[in-house]
Amino acid sequence: MKKIPEITLAFWIMKICATTLGETAGDLLSMTMNVGYALSSLILISFFFLTLFIQLFSKKYNPIVYWLVILSTSTAGTTMSDYMDRTLGLGYATGSAILIAILLSIFIFWKMSEKSLSVTNITTFKGEIFYWTAILFSNTLGTAVGDFLADDSGLGFLGGAILIGSLLVLIVLAKYMTKTSTVLLFWIAFVLTRPFGATFGDLLTKPLEKGGLNFGTVGSSIILFTILALLLFFNMRKKVVSKE
Repeated sequence: MKKIPEITLAFWIMKICATTLGETAGDLLSMTMNVGYALSSLILISFFFLTLFIQLFSKKYNPIVYWLVILSTSTAGTTMSDYMDRTLGLGYATGSAILIAILLSIFIFWKMSEKSLSVTNITTFKGEIFYWTAILFSNTLGTAVGDFLADDSGLGFLGGAILIGSLLVLIVLAKYMTKTSTVLLFWIAFVLTRPFGATFGDLLTKPLEKGGLNFGTVGSSIILFTILALLLFFNMRKKVVSKE
């Protein structure tokens, strides 16, 4: 039974909001509330497994559950990336390379098992397992890539944001003007919207003197949660009206 939403503009806006909220909420928990990195990581990863369990064993598509899993993959992915890059000392470039290899391996096994990597026609339990595993590691890779661009590439915060934004524009153009695989474009966009969301999060949280809007982790989390909740509400309402 299909439990995956349609890939529309609203999907991408909600994805950016959800992954950005995952980062600001994670920072709120670990730093603002002084829970600590180790305990907050345990809480966030437990939240991921809980939401994933509910999603996998749901009998139909539930928008709230689906986007909670997307949110939890963002927080878990951030934790995993930070652990690889900082705790293990691999660095952003090496960590990104390892995550790319893992993600490609997931796609290879997915293709061999399900014969298709389509994200619009996942109807089996095994296919959904591959889907969520790929999403978890793509969000983890997106975190590592964003950190690499901001800290190690020399581009800095603004340069990284311009580069990612330009790549996303090229992906949109490729979708409508070329015959490039939509599955390939989807996963590239999925990875890139993670650091793009992190850039949006930095804009909301950083103080005015650093070019931010100075909402802090609390204010930013409230703003992002409100946007995501409103989009969810209108999306669910639209489906109800269409059924009537």
